[in-house]
Amino acid sequence: IYQFEMNDSINRLHHDFAIKPNGNIIALAWEYKNTDACIAAGRDTSTLAQGVLWPDWVFELDPFQDSIVWEWHVWDHLVQDFDSTKANYGVVADNPYKIDLNYGRPDGHPDWHHGNALDYNHELNQIMISIPYFDEIWIIDRSTSSAQAATSSGGFSNRGGDLMFRWGNPVTYGAGDSSHQQLFFQHDAQWIDDFLDFSHPYYNRIAVFNNRVGANYSTANVINPGWEMYEHKYLEDPATGRFIPEEVDLTLLHPDTFPLYSTGLSGVQFLPNGNVLLNAGRFGYAFEMTPDNQIVWEYVTPLRAGVPVAQGEMLTVNNNLTFRVKRYPADFKAFEGKDLSAKFYIEQNPDTTFCALLTSVEQIMIDEAFKIYPNPADDRITVEWDGMKYAQLEIYTLQGQLLNSVSASGGRKYLDTRSYQNGIYLVAVRTENTFYTKPIVIQH
Repeated sequence: IYQFEMNDSINRLHHDFAIKPNGNIIALAWEYKNTDACIAAGRDTSTLAQGVLWPDWVFELDPFQDSIVWEWHVWDHLVQDFDSTKANYGVVADNPYKIDLNYGRPDGHPDWHHGNALDYNHELNQIMISIPYFDEIWIIDRSTSSAQAATSSGGFSNRGGDLMFRWGNPVTYGAGDSSHQQLFFQHDAQWIDDFLDFSHPYYNRIAVFNNRVGANYSTANVINPGWEMYEHKYLEDPATGRFIPEEVDLTLLHPDTFPLYSTGLSGVQFLPNGNVLLNAGRFGYAFEMTPDNQIVWEYVTPLRAGVPVAQGEMLTVNNNLTFRVKRYPADFKAFEGKDLSAKFYIEQNPDTTFCALLTSVEQIMIDEAFKIYPNPADDRITVEWDGMKYAQLEIYTLQGQLLNSVSASGGRKYLDTRSYQNGIYLVAVRTENTFYTKPIVIQH
């Protein structure tokens, strides 16, 4: 963690960084602006609850020389329509590439932007930042020098450090109202390119986790920004003044909608196999989903405030905060020379036999020999099996907690599921000679 002291301010790295192919680090940080600086820039002090601001800035660090080689500051690209006697005065709607100094957090907290994601696109030489308190993503031009990045000219875009692209909430630049808002305290904004190639259908488009899009659910979204490569700019709709697109390309939801919900944190990753990996950060819940919305893997972080809990223990919101979940291929260069063999269980008091229920490699499931229906189910399921007359039926949560175990006979059993919460469970049938498992979705 780098901390820089500049004059009377303390500037701290926070939230995210990216690594360039040359090994340099592009990082997102806060900087400090006191009351006098805020007033001089045109800030309305009635919305300055603590008398200071922490605007975001971005810098590129050469770790080999331990020096900053490039920087960009929000503070150099402001507009305000509050005080005509102060700097940055202008009409907000006439300056869509600048940042309204008096927009943002209604509580006046100094963490004005709370930039929570940064990504670097090497092909475009551009940087993307997620600004949740503006409900926007911003893109800036990295082809500038630091001097150009402090102005409104220079670089391939000839826009200097002004915003090249902003999207999610056109209210911030006077080009729409609340009906045009698309992002709601978003996280993990990124170009879709990690471990993918150009054949992926969403390659180089933008993905974002849309945390507060609903009152009790979140989504992940993909957009196709209007990049005009020959003019080196992002397109705007001349009729509305808004950056395109008007609508998202793709919206991803959990099949049961509500398990994908987090008011903060969280992430999305498109995988080389065509699936997508999502995590709801405030609940420590991650899952992999196919293009036809089938869940093929789930995981709940088994930690409470970083301390392991017993296997199967139910955790509630904010118990197991998980900022993001990312999958890396086995041939990822950082793994070279590392021992990646399994070492131990994270959970306390683990049921060491439970993994066989999920990942048995010796038994092939035969659908005709073991049936559960309906699936999804509501208040009752029917279990049928071949083999011995008598069997033991067990129902587990995906965290390994045994919910029910009953003896049955006759090759068929009806089980009451009215008391189960919506979600995915594992049903096991044990007979003298056979052992079958299948997932079941409960959806009331």
